[in-house]
Formats: sequence, structure tokens, C-alpha cells
Amino acid sequence: MNPSGKLRILIAKPGLDGHDRGAKVVARALSNAGMEVIYSGLHQTPELIVNTAVDEDVDAIGLSILSGAHMTIFPRVLARLKEKGVEDILVFGGGTIPKKDRQALEAMGVGRIFTPGTDTRAIVDYLKETLG
Repeated sequence: MNPSGKLRILIAKPGLDGHDRGAKVVARALSNAGMEVIYSGLHQTPELIVNTAVDEDVDAIGLSILSGAHMTIFPRVLARLKEKGVEDILVFGGGTIPKKDRQALEAMGVGRIFTPGTDTRAIVDYLKETLG
């Protein structure tokens, strides 16, 4: 947690997916819950996401993926974090990710995956409990 005592969360939309309504809803909910939120915008690469996370000294990265590229993007983000020596940043996500893939991602070290329709309070509670 940064010196202000507020959790800093990066919400990112990697890849070619152009639908960011859910990411913006989550970003607003986290902000309303007292967290500092950085929204990276659309079409971010894993490299840009990790660079932003390091530059902004975030506690967590939330990836919103609806494109089906989750089994490529999450591992690339985790690998880039490891390369930079910042494995203490929590990576979590949301989107249309099948259950079997959610389990595989969690086994890789990804935190919780939230599917469409999740109450944003569950995301807020998860981050506060995990990073608190």
C-alpha cells in the first residue's frame, strides 16, 4: 500500500477488445470505495500494462478481457512482472473466461477472476481483504 494508505489499482484493457464498459464500471466502484484507480484505456499490451503498474506503484492490476485471449495475456503479464522483479503486485481479472480456464489461471498465480454480472461489492471486498 502506498504512503497515503489508499490501495492503488490499475484497471487495464489488453489486446484488441474494444468493449470497456465493464472495466469502467469496476474502476468507478473501486474509486467510490476509496481506492486510487488508474484506468489505462483500450488496446494495451502486457508490456505497457506492467510498465504502467511499476511506474504508478500499484498494489494490483485488474485485467478486463472479453476477447478470448486470456490464456495468452495473463501469463505474459505475470512473466513481465517477474522479469521486472515486482511479483508482489496482485493480478486479478474479469471477463468472459470459462471456469476451466479460471482454475488454470489461478494455478498460475492470478488472483480471483470475476465474470460478467458480478456485484462490484464482491470485487471491492476481495481487494480489501487480500491487500488490506
